[in-house]
Amino acid sequence: MSPSPPALSPPTTPAPAPRRRHSLRRQRRRLGLLYAAPMAVLVAVLFVIPLGLMVWMSVNHWPLLGASAPNGVANYQALRDPLFLRAVWFTLRYTAVTTVVLGLVAFGLALLVQRNRPGVGIFRTIFFLPSAVGLAATSLLFYGLFNTEDSPLNQVVRAFGLGQVDWLGSTDSALGSTTGMITWRFAGFYMLILMTGLHSIDPVLHEAARVDGASRWQILWRVTLPLLRPTLALAAVLSLTGSLLAFDQFFILTGGRHDTATVVIDIYREAFLSQDLGRAAAVSVATLAVLIVLNVAQLRLLRREGR
Repeated sequence: MSPSPPALSPPTTPAPAPRRRHSLRRQRRRLGLLYAAPMAVLVAVLFVIPLGLMVWMSVNHWPLLGASAPNGVANYQALRDPLFLRAVWFTLRYTAVTTVVLGLVAFGLALLVQRNRPGVGIFRTIFFLPSAVGLAATSLLFYGLFNTEDSPLNQVVRAFGLGQVDWLGSTDSALGSTTGMITWRFAGFYMLILMTGLHSIDPVLHEAARVDGASRWQILWRVTLPLLRPTLALAAVLSLTGSLLAFDQFFILTGGRHDTATVVIDIYREAFLSQDLGRAAAVSVATLAVLIVLNVAQLRLLRREGR
């Protein structure tokens, strides 16, 4: 027998030269920068440049009409103004009440419609529909409900023998009325966020807890809520930020009367009523700093608890 020919090893492709690899990386980097350039320009024009201008205005005497002049940190004396401190206190009250009420209502709606049952899609749509209405339009709608004697809301109140209710006549009544309006407007939106988080939880975990004899309350407290923490963090950050920056609802419903001026309404007054853009910019910078600190602290706390 003739000896078998030696086995031939498959041809190997030569590795690319180092220079070629570096050139490919440079091309990819340039292509990535090219793709990111439009968004970077948009962010710079709409955020970075206005932010820098706001900081510069905060250290200048900058009237609405007239020339500006540097004045150091004198504009930040607005943070000690009694009107601003009252606006801060009312904003904190409104934020606390709205965040709790809105969160509880949205979570209850999410639990109600999370399972796919006949007709549940109709209820999901009904609960979410108010979120499609603009906040200014919602405020105008409820302004008519609160201030018109013949509005359906006041007719229902009179039908129960409660007489005429001054929905916006005091700080507490305006706070409660506005909280109810905001809950009606945003509950469906936060319901959708929380429902998405509920659907991401593996049903096997709930079944295992039921097999172990856990009650519904124990399953909710020990299984659902811990696994829902990232979603709750997102909803809390959105709710806190939106409440601290409240403007439309109180500007339309009360115009800041009865000590219902928020921080943003105070900024508006400084800029357009007092015609002092420098003081308004100083309050804006301080508000932005507080929002950044609160959001970062909240996210870190929730991440630490989730470990």
